Amino acid sequence: MSAFSAEAMKRAAARAALDSVTHGMRLGLGTGSTAAHFVDLLGARVKDGLDVLCVPTSERTRAQAESLGIALSTLDETPQLDLTVDGADEFDSRLRLIKGGGGALLREKIVAAASTRMFVIADATKEAQTLGAFPLPVEIDRFGARSTILHIERAGRGLGLVGPLTVREAAPGERFITDGGHYIVDCAFGAIDDPEALSARLSAIPGVMDHGLFIGLATAIFIAGAEGVRIIGNISGDSI
Repeated sequence: MSAFSAEAMKRAAARAALDSVTHGMRLGLGTGSTAAHFVDLLGARVKDGLDVLCVPTSERTRAQAESLGIALSTLDETPQLDLTVDGADEFDSRLRLIKGGGGALLREKIVAAASTRMFVIADATKEAQTLGAFPLPVEIDRFGARSTILHIERAGRGLGLVGPLTVREAAPGERFITDGGHYIVDCAFGAIDDPEALSARLSAIPGVMDHGLFIGLATAIFIAGAEGVRIIGNISGDSI
């Protein structure tokens, strides 16, 4: 797949999700290359008169939205949202996600949890039978980081998950720091057969701010492929 076709697919998924956005909505804006397409398309709609209020999930997204004239708020000012639209690094047929490749997983999860619905936009290459081909990002406090990493290793090992854990770098020898001031540990566990169990174990570790397993948050996934965009889940938000 060429870089151009991959970007075209991301944009197609973003455009399909945008069809559900209406006047007066309170939106969460995701982070990453696919979410950036959604923000760009939303900005064009705002320029044409669409009235929405948005909460960005990162400083990078905030800067992009501001440059497009999109009205912004915070979760303190607007604690309940109608819809969050975000990308994913990996997803499965049960709407379970791995996120965090863009380094914003904690804020992304907080914003998604504040939303009635979460739409995920992705190209078909992100679909997986079993999560884990993409290394799982875990956001940790800088205090006691080595100890926390040892706890993460033990948590994985208890589920038969063994693989290198790498503290993410922004540049060689320079650790990546999230908007919240934390480190990210990328966990190459391989296939995660029980994401719910791993999620619970990681969440119980002091020092883990949050992790990139998003379970029970996505309500629909817009998947762009060569044949167009297909949707899994429920875009209406009503119970099925």
